[in-house]
Amino acid sequence: MKGSNEAYVTQVVKNRIATIEFFHPAHNSLPSDLLQRLSEEITLAGKNDQVHFIILRSGGNRTFCAGASFNELAAIQDQKSGKKFFSGFAKVINAIRNCEKIVIGRIQGKAVGGGVGLAAACDYPLASKFASIRLSELAIGIGPFVIGPVVERKVGLAAFSQLALNPSEWQTAGWAKDRGLFFESFDSNEQLDDYIKYYSDKLLNYSPLALAEMKKILWEGTNHWDELLDNRAALSGRLILSHHARKAINSFLSA
Repeated sequence: MKGSNEAYVTQVVKNRIATIEFFHPAHNSLPSDLLQRLSEEITLAGKNDQVHFIILRSGGNRTFCAGASFNELAAIQDQKSGKKFFSGFAKVINAIRNCEKIVIGRIQGKAVGGGVGLAAACDYPLASKFASIRLSELAIGIGPFVIGPVVERKVGLAAFSQLALNPSEWQTAGWAKDRGLFFESFDSNEQLDDYIKYYSDKLLNYSPLALAEMKKILWEGTNHWDELLDNRAALSGRLILSHHARKAINSFLSA
């Protein structure tokens, strides 16, 4: 059992299902080390012949993922370190994209910024009604550049524009489901988990070769994303050094 204030990324393989869980005491925000470990665990599960598919989830019940670590954002002093930090989100998205296994997302609570991108990257994202979403990046002087392609791929340009250009407004899980970000939305986390168990039992009966081919089809047209997301990380890394961004981050941390 992990301590309540101990950040972690774990992977448990049971009955041909790899369950990857991450946690951070600051609302499941993701500093660089957790992003790196998360991408590594997804890659390992994808290469494991004993794994039929992956369930990606976070610890706790209140927040799925609060996105970037503000303490780490505040510590960025140059473009190189800025790009390196935002590349962490790119690595996780590309790890899911390149993984041959289907990734089910368990989104049990709120998702902000990079957390929305993480949910959108999952091949089969399932949520509870508590999983409201918000793209907050514009409010801190940057934009949802790295996660933009994967969010837009799920919801379309119009819905992505609404999220990106209104960084202070939460959208409900029902809104996200109606636009394709979530495939199902449930009234409780218990119902969410019951459905994941039900769907997992069905998925285990499907051909792993067929699922791997389906995965390729689902991600067609994204072969350029290694370069695209790298360029987007560089853009975010440059903008996070602006006066507007530094002021917004410091204001958030001192609140």
